[in-house]
Amino acid sequence: MSELGIIGGTGLTTLANLEIINREIVQTPYGEPSGPVTHGKLAGKKVLFLPRHGYGHTIPPHKVNYRANIWALKDAGVENVIAVAAVGGIRADMVPERLVVPDQIVDYTWSRVNTFFEEGLNHVTHIDFSEPYCEALRQRLIQSAHALGFEISDKGTYAATQGPRLETAAEINRLERDGCDIVGMTGMPEAALAKELDLCYASLAVVANLAAGRSEEALTMERIEAYLSSGMQKVRELLAKVITEL
Repeated sequence: MSELGIIGGTGLTTLANLEIINREIVQTPYGEPSGPVTHGKLAGKKVLFLPRHGYGHTIPPHKVNYRANIWALKDAGVENVIAVAAVGGIRADMVPERLVVPDQIVDYTWSRVNTFFEEGLNHVTHIDFSEPYCEALRQRLIQSAHALGFEISDKGTYAATQGPRLETAAEINRLERDGCDIVGMTGMPEAALAKELDLCYASLAVVANLAAGRSEEALTMERIEAYLSSGMQKVRELLAKVITEL
């Protein structure tokens, strides 16, 4: 397998344990990615890193150029992509700092460019999205977490909402009725685009907060950032472990 591609989410705009070789400015048929692609080594293995929201965390979820990001990684020769994401916990056991490797996703976003297959086609293309994530890579993440002694949820349905605002309590109730366990703003169309390009793509989510209406405490960015800081440290260790297994 070729290098691992890592897409960093909120709380992971850099990899502190990444030995940087160079940063490459990439142009794609779909515009510019969120930033230069960082080529480096993690645990002695080659890795490509791209922060979804930019290195300064300035790109909101509905403005991310998902097509350019996925295309840039594919064009660089990546076959495996781990997408890190900060999420809210809907299900009772999805508490802050919890690691989750979702196996399903429900798309509530709108008006995002969500496919590579829309112009200049010889025929209409429909991908099978029954299983949105790469099971082999999901299992690698789960096994590596267990090896490190980390608690991790090995299944879960990710609700992808539009953002950038957080959800209302009534909206979270609806998502729970729909069978969703965690909620984030960047899971789609990223997962579908990766599937269209035949990438082995899995999500590694960190619960940063209880979703709206699930806690008596006020939901503040300061509290979210504190939980993320701790959760992302586990993510860094887990990524280093996973890459040694690929």
